[in-house]
Amino acid sequence: MKAKFSVAIFLLLLAIGMAWSQERPTVTVQPNTLYLGADGKFESAPDTAIVQFNISAQEQDSKTAYGRAGKAAEQVREVLRSNGIDPKVAEIGYFSLDPVYDYRNSKRKLVGFRVNSSVTLKLKNFSKIGPITQQLSDIDVTANQSVNYTLEDIDAAKIKAVEDAFQRARAEASALAHSAGRTLGELSYASVDTFEVVRPVMPMARMATAGVAGAQVAAPTEEFTPQKVTTTAHVNALFNLK
Repeated sequence: MKAKFSVAIFLLLLAIGMAWSQERPTVTVQPNTLYLGADGKFESAPDTAIVQFNISAQEQDSKTAYGRAGKAAEQVREVLRSNGIDPKVAEIGYFSLDPVYDYRNSKRKLVGFRVNSSVTLKLKNFSKIGPITQQLSDIDVTANQSVNYTLEDIDAAKIKAVEDAFQRARAEASALAHSAGRTLGELSYASVDTFEVVRPVMPMARMATAGVAGAQVAAPTEEFTPQKVTTTAHVNALFNLK
């Protein structure tokens, strides 16, 4: 059994090595060259807010559950219209109508039906986040709200991250060449990988609207600055030496 296990690990490592070699071209380092890699990054303000929430309704029969969810969906559309947003820009991720059973006894018992759907809304105007999330929280069957920020126009950020990585690579290569009594020459080869740092999305609990009569409660996102989006890059560079 131990031998089979060792063979499995060997084959797995071999497969990973082959996949890695297929992703990156093989670089043959010639004499009088210097090959090294460096990381770079660029932080930029997000240009898009992603608001996500669920519509969930449970009733004793499927028709009533479906109707309650439909009523809530119409309320959501009214919230969007009142904030100058076409409901068609909101995207539905999934919709389900499922039976709900009571398993406390040996024989399961049908106790109702539940409608679930997820909705995603992308906003360019961040000032609308507060009013929309506040109004959505007033709908009794909407829950699990979350707000996340992203950068959809990411090409410019990738270029900045690559420039930073290359400058670091060149500076390190120049320092190494100088330490060896050589002079860094022109770039002979380079490969680039870029990544966007994805932060986990934490669902927000339903926001309570109760408070002092007539008082205006600020939204949880009010006056805070959206977290910056970090784009990273890794550059492998091959330089000639003089």
